[in-house]
Amino acid sequence: MPLDLEMDAAALTAVLVDVPSVSGDEKGIADEIELALRDLGYLDVERDGNVVLARTEFGRPSRIVMAGHLDTVPIADNVPSRLVGDLLYGCGSSDMKSGVAVMLRLAALMRSPDSTPRHDLTYVFYDCEEIESVRNGLGRISRERREVLQADLAIVLEPTAGRIEAGCQGTMRAEVRLTGTRAHSARSWLGDNAIHAAAPVLQRLADYEPRSVGIDGCIYREGLSAVRIVGGVAGNVVPDECTVTVNFRFAPDRTVEAAGEHVCEIFADYQVAIIDAAPGALPRLREPAAADFINAIGLPPVAKYGWTDVARFAELGIPAVNFGPGDPDVAHARDERVDVVVIEQAEVTLHRYLSG
Repeated sequence: MPLDLEMDAAALTAVLVDVPSVSGDEKGIADEIELALRDLGYLDVERDGNVVLARTEFGRPSRIVMAGHLDTVPIADNVPSRLVGDLLYGCGSSDMKSGVAVMLRLAALMRSPDSTPRHDLTYVFYDCEEIESVRNGLGRISRERREVLQADLAIVLEPTAGRIEAGCQGTMRAEVRLTGTRAHSARSWLGDNAIHAAAPVLQRLADYEPRSVGIDGCIYREGLSAVRIVGGVAGNVVPDECTVTVNFRFAPDRTVEAAGEHVCEIFADYQVAIIDAAPGALPRLREPAAADFINAIGLPPVAKYGWTDVARFAELGIPAVNFGPGDPDVAHARDERVDVVVIEQAEVTLHRYLSG
């Protein structure tokens, strides 16, 4: 049965949750969304892999792009969805099928003759956001077909609990490599234990004092954390290698290069290899389109803690904000859930903004 875009956004969220779409397996949900959008009749709809693009051509002087990813983390016995009071439980309910449902509802509402959209709109439903960056559908579109994303403002409906979260942190992973001398554990004094050598690295991380930076009235707090330790050869061997993987979440006023220099400076007396990095996004709240959105929503913006695809729009020179009904505190959890009242409020708020 095709998606019914006439149902309210909360009910539509439940339907979307019940369509499994773990990263790499989004074809089914993309098929349903494509069909539903084509049935509206007024949108220019295009399929590119498992990315669905839909555009209006009202001839307005400005354009807003709205983006939401279709994939979820692996299901953890939390599909199908279930409603308990005002809370809708299910994999992806918060991150971010509730945001996708709001986008679909807006597409349906903008068809109504009672709507007088102030902007032309581009809807982007994309795949593979929850896995390695190279497979991200929005990233692929931004590299290969950046012209279809051009807009005055981008709204990414990532979970923000109905708040405006501006910009995003950058992220970097680095490996701190430690070496020693292998020996039999019964004669440990003949070796040099590389795992033991990690202790000063961990203490340095525990003592690290993160920087806080104010940008456009938003406070971005940095963080440097150990996220993985690998070492050991066998149960009777003193190991000669150990690697501590560190994740640096940095404020968007730092470039990737500056972030890398900072990490290497912190561990200047160790072997350090940067293995992955993505730049943050400055909030750019003084840009006219962003300021207009903030005034229309009527909520003070706060900093986005975490990396989101607003950074991709920032690289294209497009101001972007995060604004969605999901709760970021429960994203990816086994008991992931979303408040249906917040979903309904997000739909009403965005419709009011878009229709003027």
